[in-house]
Amino acid sequence: MATMKIPMTVPSPRVDVDQLFKAFKGRGCDTSVIINILAHRNATQRALIEQEYETKFSDDLRKRLHSELHGHLKKAVLLWMPEAVERDASILQRSLRGAVTDHKAVAEIICTRSGSQLRQIKQVYNNTFGVKLEEDIESEASGNHKRVLLAYLNTTRYEGPEIDNASVENDARTLKSAVARKHKSDDQTLIQIFTDRSRTHLVAVRSTYRSMFGKELGKV
Repeated sequence: MATMKIPMTVPSPRVDVDQLFKAFKGRGCDTSVIINILAHRNATQRALIEQEYETKFSDDLRKRLHSELHGHLKKAVLLWMPEAVERDASILQRSLRGAVTDHKAVAEIICTRSGSQLRQIKQVYNNTFGVKLEEDIESEASGNHKRVLLAYLNTTRYEGPEIDNASVENDARTLKSAVARKHKSDDQTLIQIFTDRSRTHLVAVRSTYRSMFGKELGKV
């Protein structure tokens, strides 16, 4: 994955907003200036730029970007502007409440964020859209997919680096048995392990499973 590079000496927000304002002038806008500035600032710096732009020009920078940009560039820049938690909440809302539910996007966010991140996302989601994230999951998802998502949202998982080797080996054996039986009654066991255990624990389970049974857990 590419890493964003922040300039060694970052211009002040005032300098940045002046350049952005000039880029919006005339017919069309100078997208190279917009990319050069916004794609090379971190979340804190972008927030200061937004604040400075509104203060100096009495205008909402995001709304201006929305009206000036088009296509994939517009989508990318508008997704880049918010804080990560705000962005996740917005993507979840569109994925759940859009014309077609984007289950892949919902799973991508909920199943890859830490417990503390998910708590923040739930709070922002509720504050922004006036409904609990769990309620939208309940209405738009179904079956084991819904159970997995709700389990991730509502389970308090340990996020530290320590693991218990005996527990890791026990989970590896439990997964082996559950997958081998392929019975619906084992679904809850799988859900519990994958949503209740820490990331460090699950990495260890994957390695242990390969060592014990000679197979990749993901493929199984």
